[in-house]
Amino acid sequence: MENAIFYDASKCIGCRGCQVACKQWNGLPGDKTVFWGSYENPRTLTGNTWTKINFREKREGDNVKFLFAKTQCMHCSEPSCVAVCATGAARKMPDGRVEIDQNRCVGCKNCVVACPFGAANFSEDTGTSRKCHRCPDRVEAGLKPACVSTCVTGALNFGERSEMIKLAKQRRQGLWAEGQKAIFYGLNEAGGTNTIYLLNDEPEAYGLPKNPQVATANIFAGWLGVGVAGALIALVPFKSFLEARERGLKGGRS
Repeated sequence: MENAIFYDASKCIGCRGCQVACKQWNGLPGDKTVFWGSYENPRTLTGNTWTKINFREKREGDNVKFLFAKTQCMHCSEPSCVAVCATGAARKMPDGRVEIDQNRCVGCKNCVVACPFGAANFSEDTGTSRKCHRCPDRVEAGLKPACVSTCVTGALNFGERSEMIKLAKQRRQGLWAEGQKAIFYGLNEAGGTNTIYLLNDEPEAYGLPKNPQVATANIFAGWLGVGVAGALIALVPFKSFLEARERGLKGGRS
């Protein structure tokens, strides 16, 4: 049985409680940031920031409205990160989530390049790639992922994928009845994802790729052919890499 997160953008108020909950539960340090003209912070997902709320402004006539979108790993049905992972650290799990095994990741960054959603990112602290793992420890204990549990408006829901799709369709009907735009994202993109969005505008308005391209093992082979320098990694001392892993790796998964 595959589970999914359903995110209803029409209910999101941009409070970023999900960002805080994710960092607290997973013990993630804050990223050093600067003000760059937007309320959203940090600017992108990183190895220490696994979910964030994107703020987008859209002008409609004389008015400007905010569009909020929660970004994190989409837990794709056809995950690019899994296709290009040389060590098998990135893997699809039976419950639909995609994880990166920190004990097997060598920090090659193939997944960082391949992910069409920018969800996987390299951590200087651990020397590995990290991302949202959808809180398997909580789910196994009968709890919801930290971000879902903290959402005060009900914008985030978690459960069996088929039930989340059913809930999303019911919500879409309600928005249509109110004369609002309601667009699905994630039902078919990247082979279908286990993070499903219901948006009030086109995906591009939220900063989401319209047609995310799924990487394949063949593409990965092509990268290796072009990036011959990658073969020289074996000749480079791994001292700094190992030191980073020793500092940040505690045998967990992320």
